[in-house]
Amino acid sequence: MIRFEDVSVTYDGVAEPTVQGVDFEVPEGELVLLVGPSGVGKSTILGAVSGLVPHFTGGTLRGRVTVAGRDTRTHKPRELADVVGTVGQDPLSHFVTDTVEDELAYGMESLGLAPDVMRRRVEETLDLLGLADLRDRPIATLSGGQQQRVAIGSVLTPHPKVLVLDEPTSALDPAAAEEVLAVLQRLVHDLGTTVLLAEHRLERVIQYADQVVLLPSPGAAPLLGPPSEVMAVSPVYPPVVALGRLADWSPLPLTVRDARRRAGALRERLATPTPPPVRVSTPTPAPVAGPPRRARFLRKHTSEAPVPQQPAEVEALTVRRGRIEALRRVDLTAAPGETIALMGRNGAGKSTLLGALVGLVEPAGGSVRVGGAVPHRAAPRDLVRRVGLVPQEPRDLLYADTVAAECAAADADAGAGPGTCRALVSELLPGIGDGTHPRDLSEGQRLALALAVVLTARPPLLLLDEPTRGLDYAAKARLVALLRTLAAEGHAIILATHDVELAAELAHRVVILADGEVVADGPTAEVVVASPSFAPQVTKILAPQPWLTVAQVREALS
Repeated sequence: MIRFEDVSVTYDGVAEPTVQGVDFEVPEGELVLLVGPSGVGKSTILGAVSGLVPHFTGGTLRGRVTVAGRDTRTHKPRELADVVGTVGQDPLSHFVTDTVEDELAYGMESLGLAPDVMRRRVEETLDLLGLADLRDRPIATLSGGQQQRVAIGSVLTPHPKVLVLDEPTSALDPAAAEEVLAVLQRLVHDLGTTVLLAEHRLERVIQYADQVVLLPSPGAAPLLGPPSEVMAVSPVYPPVVALGRLADWSPLPLTVRDARRRAGALRERLATPTPPPVRVSTPTPAPVAGPPRRARFLRKHTSEAPVPQQPAEVEALTVRRGRIEALRRVDLTAAPGETIALMGRNGAGKSTLLGALVGLVEPAGGSVRVGGAVPHRAAPRDLVRRVGLVPQEPRDLLYADTVAAECAAADADAGAGPGTCRALVSELLPGIGDGTHPRDLSEGQRLALALAVVLTARPPLLLLDEPTRGLDYAAKARLVALLRTLAAEGHAIILATHDVELAAELAHRVVILADGEVVADGPTAEVVVASPSFAPQVTKILAPQPWLTVAQVREALS
């Protein structure tokens, strides 16, 4: 169904090919997972299937890519639209209408399908993706995860033979991700649809793949094979595989169920030690939890003064969006040095709560105080020194044409010395030049730039909305190390996330929201171990023992 024949792609202005030596075939009716570290060319390969590369992106494609017998070099994306459906990383860039139902129908209208066929398929897709209650909602009012489901639904309604998806579960909560992946599996098994997808959260998708294509490094030829064989040599792998490697299991397990069946001996070895508790770091003189070099760097390039000890306090907060009560009598405190993970279904109110803390949302009831200030009434120059938000889409914070211009603006806004932000960028993004346009950065690089912009003002409270979206495991590890350092220096950190592995590794507390209300609030180990939806893979494998991460297990065995 999809055939790559010795394909290489070189973009304009770039000396070396982004991908080369790509030669593999995806048979009809298979789900193939494309994996590899950030920056190896996964999105380029996906774009070559839909014709966006090179017709839209520019550059030179050598070799041949065929989809259902059509050569993408001679067929533009609109001439492939009836056989290929594409969902990119950013659902907002995908939409062309205003409401959910109209968006689901738009692709079929473009193909000239009969109205009765369109109506039937819209209803089927609303049910498949759990969107029936949202059919009349304006897309702009949906949460990020709800928008992602609409984007997927809009390419399902024309019934393409091939689906190409780039990070399809990145903005979804665990339950919604399972629903979407189950739908994709049903399309593969029942309708013979061919699916090619790239995803960094391998713990969610690896068990669904018929084959895996590994791009090990930039410019390296891909490796195609069964999931267990590829995971044995891959530089990126989920926690279940990491635990299998640590325990020397062969073949490597891909699912929690397989791992549990083999974990008896490992549980016996771990029966005596207890997992090290996650403790709230204090600013000084507590030891730095992250890399010492990074800690010294941050102190040098932000401020010599200690972080002010000003917690965030939320009492009985109620927020309304039109007729919808987005938050209902929410209580929350964040102490200096504490890291809190906000979790819950898409639309539960996590981003709304962050918005209230940073002054973007005005309460309908209750109160919000950050360092003694009321965020929605505080002057921007005062608020930026108390709280900083890295939004779900870092590009929303980046408006200049170059990295240097972004940093100069950040220094001015924060009242910091010239070069403060640029020094942070040099540490977080080594090798990125002053003249680089933020849009040319990867998802992980844009996140690091936005984080540097926020940290320039050294806010005591740092908020992050889905910070691991689009990050590979190595980039996530660097982010975890940085946030641990900031917490150790006294910053309070609140992050909204669907990444249960991140919460297990980083958070001192987990707060679970449902329908705008707090339904759980407590130490990470207590909350996630008790939750089937929000428990990390290691917890599920080694239950009833309360282990959270592979790092904890490795430390106990050493």
